[in-house]
Amino acid sequence: MYDVKSLKAEEFISDEEILETLAYADANKENVELIDAILNKARERKGLNHREASVLLACDMEDKIQEMYDLAKQIKEDYYGNRIVMFAPLYLSNYCVNGCVYCPYHLKNKHIARKKLTQEEVAKEVIALQDMGHKRLAIEAGEDPVNNPIEYILECIDTIYSIKHKNGAIRRVNVNIAATTVENYRKLHDAGIGTYILFQETYNKKSYEELHPTGPKHDYAYHTEAMDRAMEGGIDDVGLGVLFGLELYRYEFAGLLMHAEHLEAVHGVGPHTISVPRLKRADDIDPDTFDNGIDDDTFAKICALIRISVPYTGMIISTRESQAVREKVLPLGVSQISGASRTSVGGYAEPETEEEVTSAQFDVSDNRTLDEVVNWLMKMGHIPSFCTACYREGRTGDRFMTLCKNMQILNCCHPNALMTLKEYLEDYASPETKEIGNKLIEQELEKIPNPKVKATATEYIHNIADGKRDFRF
Repeated sequence: MYDVKSLKAEEFISDEEILETLAYADANKENVELIDAILNKARERKGLNHREASVLLACDMEDKIQEMYDLAKQIKEDYYGNRIVMFAPLYLSNYCVNGCVYCPYHLKNKHIARKKLTQEEVAKEVIALQDMGHKRLAIEAGEDPVNNPIEYILECIDTIYSIKHKNGAIRRVNVNIAATTVENYRKLHDAGIGTYILFQETYNKKSYEELHPTGPKHDYAYHTEAMDRAMEGGIDDVGLGVLFGLELYRYEFAGLLMHAEHLEAVHGVGPHTISVPRLKRADDIDPDTFDNGIDDDTFAKICALIRISVPYTGMIISTRESQAVREKVLPLGVSQISGASRTSVGGYAEPETEEEVTSAQFDVSDNRTLDEVVNWLMKMGHIPSFCTACYREGRTGDRFMTLCKNMQILNCCHPNALMTLKEYLEDYASPETKEIGNKLIEQELEKIPNPKVKATATEYIHNIADGKRDFRF
């Protein structure tokens, strides 16, 4: 029985409800009157439920798809402006006891190089990331209670926050580790993490159990209910995601939105972020062996409909995707991207050579430097933002969501983005990127409507040019 407020995985992600939703979508995908009504609801910035959004996903009328894209662009602009938040993943360890058939970290893979960073090596990675200009990390680790216990993760977080190198500092550490207990989530909260991120991989229970044949991750309910335990442990910013390519994309899309609706209904706070990774080639993983891959146009449509359906959420596109694909979906609702990512353990301080046995989780499709990515974003009219102000000012969970849903977050996010961009330009940018960025900042300062905020932001930016750092609204 489907129950959005239930704490049982099979009730708030109901297979029967998803199948009924897909049948409803198929029956109404050419129902112009209904489609227009759904789009009109979305225009009111009220979001869409999984059934309404599934109708739009099934619709293949080109004029209506264009309306979806135009609306997604406008909603992204209303909630997030032209800011794109920058981050990088940091892989701590690839030891793992699970048997996930789509991930090269699986226990039976004896070919991959197993690595675990010492605290000294963590510090070297952080310095390398700071020297690029990064301020926000997402730490990653395989599930292994012996090699990667919660105490190791906590120690790494402490090390990351402690490193101050030149003008560099990691100001926010997001955590992407396996589902765990309320007690451990409380420890992560007390360690000062930003967002707890956990991908569902697939919401189809049967497929999930087949894809995770061995190890603790085999437990569908424990994994799917992780966000509720995280919330109970005090973490109020959580990030959802599915790995598109494992199961039929329309099923995953409906399940993803149902999970967002569940968090909103139970905790009053929906997902802080939604990620949309696609299955990619890795050490002993060939994505062609999975037959549910999606093309770039379908991927773009999914991104646009997530933005329309969950207008307040941050949407993340990683370097799994190529420059061309990221350029295609950026205007459709994406608000965060990674730059200069390494998916190998220790890959920033000492990048792996082609001759070495890899420790990477997947192949990166966008191999540009952070400077090249920042330059590219600005040439397209985006503001690369290294801002972490909301997290550090306590604007998380329902406090962030209230501001975001009322479209008030731009009153502080826009100037904060400009100030952190100015820091990047002064400390790390190439001459060309710095020139482009300074012109962009001048133009964007003029767009700040509040004269007092505009004057203060201008003053802070001048102070940054004079060597001062870390201003925020």
